[in-house]
Amino acid sequence: MLKSTSTSLILLGILAVVAGIVAIAWPGVTILALVTLFAVYAFLDAGLQATRAFSGRSGAGPVAGHLLLGLIDLAAGVVALVWPGPTALVLVIVVASWALVGGVAEFFAGFQSGESGDTRALFILSGLVSFVFGVLLFARPGVGAVTLALLFGLYSLIYGFSQINAGLQIRRLGRDTHVLSELHHAA
Repeated sequence: MLKSTSTSLILLGILAVVAGIVAIAWPGVTILALVTLFAVYAFLDAGLQATRAFSGRSGAGPVAGHLLLGLIDLAAGVVALVWPGPTALVLVIVVASWALVGGVAEFFAGFQSGESGDTRALFILSGLVSFVFGVLLFARPGVGAVTLALLFGLYSLIYGFSQINAGLQIRRLGRDTHVLSELHHAA
């Protein structure tokens, strides 16, 4: 267990920065890692579905349903490992769909009453950005996969540096508080 919050934040930040550098330096490796992570998830879920099928006192319907879901998960995991390229494209299409639907929802949320003008403008702007991002991913899914890897890397760098900064600020605040406490007791 780490001794302090500041140390854990700094270490988390360093790990995020390293992940960001790897994602930006080798986007192909990052895409393959995401596809492999999806395959691992699918295999784990297949095992959980099989466990659910045989662990309860349910009738034949739920058992067959859980087994069917387990087989679909197993097939998805195998497909992801055997054909990582097409799987990456499908993942890009899922993200593109999410961006389109989320963008439309945010855009229309900007026209709801009860929000300030600034908040409504941010909803409209973020909705438009999400929508355009989704359209671009659909238009060029191959480039979209690399773009997602690079965006992940950029996000990881920003997140990592912010965690390192937070850890250093907490550490400095702790030292400042300790020094003030000693000065107060000396007086």
